[in-house]
Amino acid sequence: MDELSKSGPAIRLCEANLPALPDAIKRLGYDRSRLTPGIVHIGLGNFHRAHQSWYLHKLMEQGLAHDWAIIGAGVRPGDAVMRDRLLAQDCLTTLIELDPEATSAEIIGPMIDFVPVESGNGALIRAMSDQAIRIVSLTVTEGGYYLDAAGAFDAAHPDIIHDARTPETPGTAFGAMVAALKLRRDAGIPPFTGQCCDNLQGNGAILRQTVVGLARLSDPDLADWIDREVTFPDAMVDCIVPATGEAELACARDLGVDDAVPVTHENYRQWVIEDGFCAGRPPWEEAGVTITDDVHPFESMKIRILNAGHQVLANVGEILGLETISDCMGDRQVAAFFRKVQVDAILPHVDAVSGMRPESYLELIERRFANPKIRDTTRRVAFDGSSRHPGFVLPILREALSAGGDIEGLALVEAFWARMCAGAREDGSPIAPNDPHWSDLTAAAEAARTSPEAWLNQTQFYGDLGREPAFSAAFSHWLSHIWSEGSRVALDAYLGPPKGG
Repeated sequence: MDELSKSGPAIRLCEANLPALPDAIKRLGYDRSRLTPGIVHIGLGNFHRAHQSWYLHKLMEQGLAHDWAIIGAGVRPGDAVMRDRLLAQDCLTTLIELDPEATSAEIIGPMIDFVPVESGNGALIRAMSDQAIRIVSLTVTEGGYYLDAAGAFDAAHPDIIHDARTPETPGTAFGAMVAALKLRRDAGIPPFTGQCCDNLQGNGAILRQTVVGLARLSDPDLADWIDREVTFPDAMVDCIVPATGEAELACARDLGVDDAVPVTHENYRQWVIEDGFCAGRPPWEEAGVTITDDVHPFESMKIRILNAGHQVLANVGEILGLETISDCMGDRQVAAFFRKVQVDAILPHVDAVSGMRPESYLELIERRFANPKIRDTTRRVAFDGSSRHPGFVLPILREALSAGGDIEGLALVEAFWARMCAGAREDGSPIAPNDPHWSDLTAAAEAARTSPEAWLNQTQFYGDLGREPAFSAAFSHWLSHIWSEGSRVALDAYLGPPKGG
């Protein structure tokens, strides 16, 4: 039994019940009634609450940033469920840190409200048009920024077409941002900063591209004003945060807290931000955030080694029935595959940053991925591969091809993704739909069973990579090998004989 576990009924989380929580749970040390809003955050998932919200909480604990409290927001119907749950507990969150050596918990409270989730996003637009709001931040997933296969703004997407035609009642977060910025401009109110907190290389530039590109479709003058006046700083974010399920809810109850939406997370965080805020910012550096003029090297190291590394593990892990990322790292063969792909195919395309060598960062990632207390499922990590492979893996592949580098491991990673999307594990159990484009992916995966090029013909994901002879040949070889001999035989073939064997 963990040292924090408590017997007896758990206490419902809310402001009034904070004094009654078990002593071992750290409670916030600031008066929330004195907080005033400065940030609207769109996408109140677990990552935001374990990361950006936690950093703001640490500032508030120091008596800082009390005028930067968060107002939560969402644009999908499902976000209304999160709103109801958070409002019912006064927007408080239990953060449970799962260190391999111990478990600790704290209550954080920098979020003070959650706007109604409604068609047309009127409440969200009004909240963002308030002069008190100086930052609008987002965690809407890597695939949520309306990019085409080349990374350009997808003006032909139905959501974008809708918002361009009805700019006053938009359906997307970006349409709501455009509408709020228009209201601010027309009222003579300075604009807010747009802050992306998603795992995207150059995420600030991507957010700018989406917001300005959407505005240009309906109001070119407004688009020019946004492009000129609004800042969109780049940032690198890092913390492994599993989804919340029954195990996480039970963990909170065992600690003595009845929290409807608790968050578990690893004992590591990093946030690197470009210092470009047109309307001011909290003193993030006082909470351990790195403020820099060049985020790109930090982004590249993290996205290539951690995020691409997640895709190295998750697809083969799903095929083999390995439930979590730590299970993958505990599998001798899969862990060896992870290291070889990293060393041979990824690390050559990663530069050192601030004294951290790529090899040392890889060792850090291996320790973090192997943490058995983090129940980060392969299913969660494999979700939305149609965004994560183009975003994390394929840029490395393109660079390796251009440099004449090793691509075998990356081709095998892509072959495992194609095999996984066939929808069944090697033991015959089904893999439930796990991508917004699942039906298209499964159709392509079935066709690729006998004609591997059918997978690479998905130019919406691969662009012109399918026409690269070296990649096409390597991919076809590995996918055929997986289907004919099985994944473990393919892994053995890639890994080669043991050293000294």
